[in-house]
Amino acid sequence: MDLHKVAAAHAATLSLSTKEFPFGPEHEVHKVRGKVFLLLTILNDEPIITLKSDPEIGASLRSGFPTIQAGYHMNKVHWLSISDGERITKDFIEGLVEESYELVISTLPKSKRP
Repeated sequence: MDLHKVAAAHAATLSLSTKEFPFGPEHEVHKVRGKVFLLLTILNDEPIITLKSDPEIGASLRSGFPTIQAGYHMNKVHWLSISDGERITKDFIEGLVEESYELVISTLPKSKRP
């Protein structure tokens, strides 16, 4: 599975999702209404995705998956960085991308929500 392709393809299906490269071509950033919900980059020659997560769910995922860590260069409580692993599936990644998107839009004023 191509972690970046799966995450980016699913992000592109979400309402008002935009893709930018504000930190250079090697850092793909997906936003909704100007707020980041997904980052794709390479760390130590390995593709990773970074996304927002509920703190309790994030803690559980970090303890249950060796390839899920606290968010790289992000708030360690609210963000996760994920690399490919044995139990990391397409459906799992798509679910996490959607959860991140929903968490971000929940912080927007109702008039700006998709």
